[in-house]
Amino acid sequence: MTNEPLCLHSYWRSSAAYRVRIGLNLKGLQYDIAPVHLVRDGGDQHKPGYLDINPQRLVPVLQHGQRLLRQSMAILEYLDEVWPDKPLLPATARDRQRVRALAEVIACDIHPLNNLRVLQYFERDWGVPQPERDVWARHWMQVGFEAFEALLQDNPATDTFCNGRVPTVADCCLIPQVYNARRFGVDLAPYPTLLRIERACLALPAFEAARPERQPDAPDTSPG
Repeated sequence: MTNEPLCLHSYWRSSAAYRVRIGLNLKGLQYDIAPVHLVRDGGDQHKPGYLDINPQRLVPVLQHGQRLLRQSMAILEYLDEVWPDKPLLPATARDRQRVRALAEVIACDIHPLNNLRVLQYFERDWGVPQPERDVWARHWMQVGFEAFEALLQDNPATDTFCNGRVPTVADCCLIPQVYNARRFGVDLAPYPTLLRIERACLALPAFEAARPERQPDAPDTSPG
């Protein structure tokens, strides 16, 4: 089973897909990208062909052989179970609980409130102007980052990364959310631990290769 091909249905700027790209890269796994444009022509995620892949109309979906794997956090744990080398979760139950809790601060509490479909709903159904939508997104990211910073500060388990000296699923979640925060103009100065961990992560090839602008479906910003 481990020799079967991997294909990630992904959008270059999706935070959830970004998490999975980091996890795949940390594992050293080879995979193809199947772009799903979430905005153009109403969004590929709403087209019948993609609904067969994911009725939730979301990315990512990881195809492993004939299996379709959904939900980024479940995919990351699947990677750890099928390819246990270079684990994304720590060895002890206590540390695994901490890492999962940190990851869920991002994946369950921050990200859903500034997800594309939420902001599109505000615009389409309630007519909320862009500035107000941005204020909403910034507010919930700041609330979440304040908690995340407090959970990391002065905790002996926090080291180079969110937990220890090896990246975990917590770092896989944090880095895309920091990227997203910059898009919305969040002031990150109050979160020095997050910024320090971000620098350590982006110094690693696995994180660098997963960056949105390095994806095959990212817009071409080269001059000319």
